[in-house]
Amino acid sequence: MAAGRRMFEEGAWAVDVGGESTRPGAVPVSSEAELARVVPVVARLAEVGRVSVDTRHPDVAQEAVRVGASIINDVSGTLYKLAGRLEVGYVGMHAHTVPVAPGTSPVYADVQADIASYLQALARAAATGGVQETWIDPGIGFGKSTADNLALLRHLPTLCSLGVPVLLGVSRKSFLGDVTGRRVGDRLAGSLAAIAPAWCAGVDVIRVHDVTETLDTIALLEAIWGRAR
Repeated sequence: MAAGRRMFEEGAWAVDVGGESTRPGAVPVSSEAELARVVPVVARLAEVGRVSVDTRHPDVAQEAVRVGASIINDVSGTLYKLAGRLEVGYVGMHAHTVPVAPGTSPVYADVQADIASYLQALARAAATGGVQETWIDPGIGFGKSTADNLALLRHLPTLCSLGVPVLLGVSRKSFLGDVTGRRVGDRLAGSLAAIAPAWCAGVDVIRVHDVTETLDTIALLEAIWGRAR
């Protein structure tokens, strides 16, 4: 609760609330446990600013929307019809498995093309399902190797050219540790470095842990190059 309020104070556009870890090897959480973790936090933070609920369970999404969430952040890519029916925003993400099975990385013929095709189809399905506000998320780290993740970052301009707003989450992810050798608590510099290609490509929403540092990074990029897009 306090962390979410602090993010709003630091300038976050929205705060994402989740009650189940989707990191590699994470133990799945029951809907009952997730509801108990998420609903009270969403209700309180919705009094302060815009809140998204990070879930793959329709009952959790529905209850979170009832108490004030206005975006469903869906790692499963299955809740777009619910988002349309509830008249809230929808983030559709690409993932190989949820939670991510440790040590698994599928082989893509062309990781950028495969994921762009999937997300474009998901965005069309969301629109058909009545969603008025959609973002697509390539799912950095969700069933991708480090090489895959870096390729997706290089090809963000292509993803951003599809005509659907893009959301990207790279903050503290394991591929940063693979590149830098840093543990999760020491990946701020890598997280901020990864923001530069996202900003240059025109990514619409960047999901982060460190709001102040991210906004400072974007402010400097804008001071040098002007606003993206």
